Amino acid sequence: MNIDPGKICFGLSTEQDRISCALYLQLLGSKDCAEVLAARLSSGDINRLVDLTGTLLRKHLSKKEYHSLFLRSEESDNGCPE
Repeated sequence: MNIDPGKICFGLSTEQDRISCALYLQLLGSKDCAEVLAARLSSGDINRLVDLTGTLLRKHLSKKEYHSLFLRSEESDNGCPE
């Protein structure tokens, strides 16, 4: 991953915030960062994180986008709520 954290800057413009948000999410989603953070989160923190991200995913992604972009799979009915 070649992300320059120095390019992350919030509050200047909506466009810059969106670019920075995408970079920030990529850094947060790196395997090492995700594993260390997950190991340190309380159950309450985990619930809040899942609730917030789930709400945002449902609000901004179609079912097809959710499966292809987030789950990286074909749309299927695996019995889990969306």
